[in-house]
Amino acid sequence: MIIKEIKIFSQNVCKNNLLTNTILEVWREFDIIFIQEPPWSFICSIPSSSNRKGEELVGVPNHPNWLTFFRNPSNIHNIPRVIIYINIRLSKFCFSLGKDIFNHRYISYVLFFNCSSIYFLINIYSDSSQTALKYLKNTEVNISNVLILTGDFNIRDNIWDPLFPHHSSHCDILTDIADSLNLYMSKSTNQVPTRYADNQNDLNLVTNLMFL
Repeated sequence: MIIKEIKIFSQNVCKNNLLTNTILEVWREFDIIFIQEPPWSFICSIPSSSNRKGEELVGVPNHPNWLTFFRNPSNIHNIPRVIIYINIRLSKFCFSLGKDIFNHRYISYVLFFNCSSIYFLINIYSDSSQTALKYLKNTEVNISNVLILTGDFNIRDNIWDPLFPHHSSHCDILTDIADSLNLYMSKSTNQVPTRYADNQNDLNLVTNLMFL
């Protein structure tokens, strides 16, 4: 199987179930979808040896056209903040969820083999405390063939946001991480916000980035 072009969609859905389902249904021409802050909701009760009423099973939106990859939560307080959807037309590449290199609910990655080499795709959500960024900074990783690192980094910086006049120290950390993975930031062909404010008192932001 040979693919000359990959279409990728990445968005923070702010735990919106309707938005996530709409993306999966409408954006079928995309090959890979990276979601940050996905919705988790009650599905059903499952039998339990410790609870007569059963345990609550929670999950994320699924769709028959998409393979869903996320880190299994140990409890309701440890649910993943990132999900990767792979279009089923790419199933021949045998994507699998990685767990050994990064083990954090704010970071998700999938891997696949092609021509005897292994390749990685990484999805990140870093909250206002920069939890994921701090984890990556303190985690010694020696991997190659990372094709893409993308997500919502919650970092404002004049390098990628021309309306923001300041430089952030978090930007330097993110750049160092990308450099260690031999990745370069993808520049937008047209400067538009990646997060639009809900009201007129807030500013539109550029916080979603992609490194290739």
